[in-house]
Amino acid sequence: MRGRKSSLVLAVTATFGLLLAACGTPEQPQLAGNTGSATSSSSSSSAAPAPSTSEPASSQPSSSTTKPAPATTTPPKPKPKPEAKKDTPEPVSDNATPCKNAAARACIDLSANKAWIMSEGKVVLGPVPITHGRKGWLTPPGTFKVSFKNRNHKSSIFANAPMPWSVFFNGGIAFHQGSLREKSHGCIHLSPSAAQRFFGHLSVHDIVQVVP
Repeated sequence: MRGRKSSLVLAVTATFGLLLAACGTPEQPQLAGNTGSATSSSSSSSAAPAPSTSEPASSQPSSSTTKPAPATTTPPKPKPKPEAKKDTPEPVSDNATPCKNAAARACIDLSANKAWIMSEGKVVLGPVPITHGRKGWLTPPGTFKVSFKNRNHKSSIFANAPMPWSVFFNGGIAFHQGSLREKSHGCIHLSPSAAQRFFGHLSVHDIVQVVP
């Protein structure tokens, strides 16, 4: 009996397997005797590593790559401006003297006891100290012209008194070297250095202005 039942079971099983294959089922049920082999095949297939879809870390671009900083150039320092050259001071204008005649080459201020050398209305020298006529021999104010010059003149009125560096501009009245402590007989006394400067600066026909 057992032998017939076993044969019947095998026949049914084989028939069932043929039906399943005809329906398109990819896998057939394993017989009891083949269970171990199926399990082993299943385990080996499940143990196979899945193919990796990620690329090696070394081939991926790094997002943390530091970009080189742009080169900075230091702007050139500005060159210091050259210092402005100081202009030579202009000679003082005629406003610094009491003489208003722009053509005057010499100016005399009797009340201030001062004199100036002028050129084109501007001061060339001065003021320099002077003395002038005493009472009875006063120096008259006005505008005059140089008449003549004599470096070593001597007075024809006052006993040949020396009058070095004489520049006559009003009759017998002249600029010349003389005492700055005593008043004159109408002439304009100057220091030795100032007398030489007036003598060198003034020429015949130059204008001399005298203010009271």
